[in-house]
Amino acid sequence: MKLIKMSHSCVRLEKDGRVLVLDPGGFSEEDAAVGADAVLVTHEHPDHFDEGRLRTAMEANPAAEIWTLKSVADQISAAFPGRVHTVGHGDTFTAAGFDVQVHGELHAVIHPDIPRVTNVGYLVDGGKLFHPGDALTVPGHPVETLMLPVMAPWNKIAEVIDYVREVRPERAYDIHDALLADLARPVYDRQIGALGGSEHLRLAPGGAVEL
Repeated sequence: MKLIKMSHSCVRLEKDGRVLVLDPGGFSEEDAAVGADAVLVTHEHPDHFDEGRLRTAMEANPAAEIWTLKSVADQISAAFPGRVHTVGHGDTFTAAGFDVQVHGELHAVIHPDIPRVTNVGYLVDGGKLFHPGDALTVPGHPVETLMLPVMAPWNKIAEVIDYVREVRPERAYDIHDALLADLARPVYDRQIGALGGSEHLRLAPGGAVEL
């Protein structure tokens, strides 16, 4: 499996000539989902869900399908009849040849006065990779590669470090990093790397690695 990091929380996975894209939102590239055979969306916030990017991908590949939670599916199902699948915690399915398990139910708390939206994470190919969306969900399953939300209005670095410790992946790659200034990146790298207990890595947008 090849992992390609796109901007912010979007990643592309390639295996056996097929492409799975997760969270092509408004902070990711305009063509982030183009070429996808399947797209997974974790929640409705615009940095993870962008209807224009999904339309571009679905029009480019008439066989492409989307798996997402109800709050997103309700917004786009009419545009793509039969191609949008609603999922929730505990569901399993196969998308573009990847086996996927769904974990989690709610977005992390931003502030007690802000209602929490729904959010799901996706465990791919039996733990080869886990993308939690905007929550520090522990899948309760061994994880080889954790996509780690490092910087958001809803988290702090102590929580990020403790999340890595709890999931105990073999390695963690940064996501949710579009708001992280270059000046701060060495600080995050040093602290997460020293305290997380797992290999901590970072890819620039467009960077790729074989898992």
